[in-house]
Amino acid sequence: MPIMYNTGEWFKVRPDYYRKVELATPDWPIDIDLEYMQLVAAPYGGPLAVIRDMAQLVPVQGSSRSMIRIFDTTGNETGHILWNHGKLISMGWSDTEELICVLENAKVFVFDMFGNEKESYSIGGEASVIKILEAKVFQSAAGTGVAVRTTSGRIFLKQNSNKSERKLPDLPNSNVSCSCWEIITEGRNSYCLLGREREVIKLMHGQTVGTITANLFEKPYDRIIKISASYNHQHLALYTNTGLLWLGSVDMQQKYCEFDTGRKDKPLQIEWIMNTHNTDADAVVISYPSYLLIVNRNADRSEFPYDPIMFLVAEMDGVRIITQSSHEMIQRLPKCVENIFAVNSQAPASYLFEAQKKFEEKSYKSDEYLSMCRSNIELAVNECIEAATYEFCPETQKSLMRTAYFGKGFIPSHNPEEYMHILRILRVLNTLRHEKIAIPLTYKQFTHLKPEVILSRLVFRKHYGVAIQVAKHLKLPESWILEHWAYHKIMHDPNDNEVARKITEKFKNPSIEGISYCNIAEKAHQSGRDKLAIILLEMEPRASLQVPLLLKMEEFERAVASATQSGDTELVTSVLLEIKKKMMLSNFHMLIRNYPLALNIYKKIMSESSRTALYDIYNTEDDHKSIAEYHFNNAIDSEGLESNLSLIGNSYSQGRCTVEAELCADTARLLKMQKTHANKPNGGESMSGLSIHDTMLELLRRGELKEAEKMKTDYKVPDRRFWWMRILTLAERHNWTELEKFSKSKKSPIGYEPFVEVCVQQENAKEAQKYIARCPDQRKVHWYMRANLYDEAIDCAFEQRDMHCLYELQLKIRVLRDQGLIEKIGNAIAMLEARR
Repeated sequence: MPIMYNTGEWFKVRPDYYRKVELATPDWPIDIDLEYMQLVAAPYGGPLAVIRDMAQLVPVQGSSRSMIRIFDTTGNETGHILWNHGKLISMGWSDTEELICVLENAKVFVFDMFGNEKESYSIGGEASVIKILEAKVFQSAAGTGVAVRTTSGRIFLKQNSNKSERKLPDLPNSNVSCSCWEIITEGRNSYCLLGREREVIKLMHGQTVGTITANLFEKPYDRIIKISASYNHQHLALYTNTGLLWLGSVDMQQKYCEFDTGRKDKPLQIEWIMNTHNTDADAVVISYPSYLLIVNRNADRSEFPYDPIMFLVAEMDGVRIITQSSHEMIQRLPKCVENIFAVNSQAPASYLFEAQKKFEEKSYKSDEYLSMCRSNIELAVNECIEAATYEFCPETQKSLMRTAYFGKGFIPSHNPEEYMHILRILRVLNTLRHEKIAIPLTYKQFTHLKPEVILSRLVFRKHYGVAIQVAKHLKLPESWILEHWAYHKIMHDPNDNEVARKITEKFKNPSIEGISYCNIAEKAHQSGRDKLAIILLEMEPRASLQVPLLLKMEEFERAVASATQSGDTELVTSVLLEIKKKMMLSNFHMLIRNYPLALNIYKKIMSESSRTALYDIYNTEDDHKSIAEYHFNNAIDSEGLESNLSLIGNSYSQGRCTVEAELCADTARLLKMQKTHANKPNGGESMSGLSIHDTMLELLRRGELKEAEKMKTDYKVPDRRFWWMRILTLAERHNWTELEKFSKSKKSPIGYEPFVEVCVQQENAKEAQKYIARCPDQRKVHWYMRANLYDEAIDCAFEQRDMHCLYELQLKIRVLRDQGLIEKIGNAIAMLEARR
């Protein structure tokens, strides 16, 4: 079935089809003529660096000073570098789109795509002493490396800027110099291949001398003049001065073909065309002035006339060609695209594509075409979706996706996830390929780089709006993009209030998570814009993020305020300890006195670590009550309370703590009195440290009644307490006469039950009986029982006609088994019951 659709740029290198894809044409400035320039391009649609070729005689326009100019793929200049660092040997791009420039003295400068210098380093060692003849920038798993070849023929490698240089083995002895060289990487290791006359020399780290491989060609030649490795470093191309081309594996153990180009001039470049659907390579592109030659493994060829000068850029799925007037990409034609659009294709996807076209035309033939692929409809749909990813033309993409949409309607329980996923990616790819963005990525490159890297590159190019929309479209976080946008505003907008307003407006969207004003505020602080940083910090709701930057900015009062408002005691503690290191102590005390929580926490810290500092802050605040407590604690710890009571009392007085001051005075008198009694002859045990109660009790036990009564008066001890102490001491000393006299001295303020109590405790029932008679009637039976005077208890209960007490007495008496008492109480109970 003949189908011709978007196949005008296809060409065949038997047995495979290849195609040329036209990308956005560069609009070079009028003063850029690539014929007299050196150009290096970053892979993955990255920037281009252009400098005047010093090896050519060029008519000078304007300044003769060397300048590296950096462009995107559409010819828009993004930056420039006024070159004044010395003789430039080579340039190349890193995997992070950084321009690496190697000088004759082995010095390496690194610039970003806007021409800003990022770092510089030296290859070092012998390479920095001997002049550099050639240099190459290469990629490996360890990063972007630099290899240099000195005038002495030595090769030095530096895997990345953080690693030391390595000197490769010496060349085998020969008077002939090498004519070409290439760096090969295997994982994290790299080695060098050099062409010298008719042999290839391999220099690998760890060997003492290089290994030689010869006799690779069957036809005669003089020397190898060009070596080129494939993008994945699995395949090798060798080119001789007689125009012979050798293709084979990188280890030179397998030869694919040997091809005579028929040209005697030296090619400009040789690059391998990597396959679109796997990591293999089947053909090379050779560029000559005004001529392009493509040769595959089967020694088949295809050729094209071109502009006088062209630059080849190896990609992971093709080769880009940049000229003065065009920008194209040569790819091996993806199989799915060939199945759909090839002439006389019998593939299911081709029939489905035609069926959809006829359906749009409302033709009955749609059903005929659909019937031809219905058994393989799912395969056809998947091929259409896959083919859409390889297309650069949006209209072709739409046609293929419409076909897939049409076809999936005939698949029961079809999962649309892959279809929707590819739709989103195609929209993103078309946006990236637009001339304003100028990143012509293929689908394979996009999936290899990952969306996060693509977003990073958009952000670095300051395409913030596009980056946010791409992130939304791919359902990725966008907060970090907004943060970078905010950084850009901080760096370029001088109006603090306006910047803060714009940032707030952008960040107030509740759907955006993970936004931190503190990160932006820190950037503002680093840029010397502390006022803006403070404004931004006020918008940050998390005190734990605010405080560290406020401390860094030495905004100590704001830091304390923020920490105390949060209520986080650990945060307040860390803030106080940090501020104390950086401020004068007096200023620190004045600062925290306005924040009660901070002040109390600081006091607690100092009470555990430094009482002297605690006294300083009390003194600063004129907190006499706390000063008194400070002196009191010190006196207790040092066992010098007596000598410090006057100082403590004065502090309490100044703090208007009258009660505490009086207590100090009373304590001083008490200690003095205790000391006086301790110095008396036969004073007995020391009373030092005893309370007023215990001191009076001790005096009464010693018989010093007058001293005890004087203490009662001086310290206003209540009569009830004094009577209790007097009763206890007399009973302890068995001074029953004095106890009886004391009971009759005046009416007892505590009644007479305490007298009974002490007598019972001393087991003196006789004395207890004297005082029971003076107790309240309702308590007499109880005390008679306590004193074991059961006979009197029965009489008392009988007189009071208290049946309850009689029954209780009866139970106790039965336990005693006293027959007389048992009969007496039985009679008493019977008589009372008879009277009822």
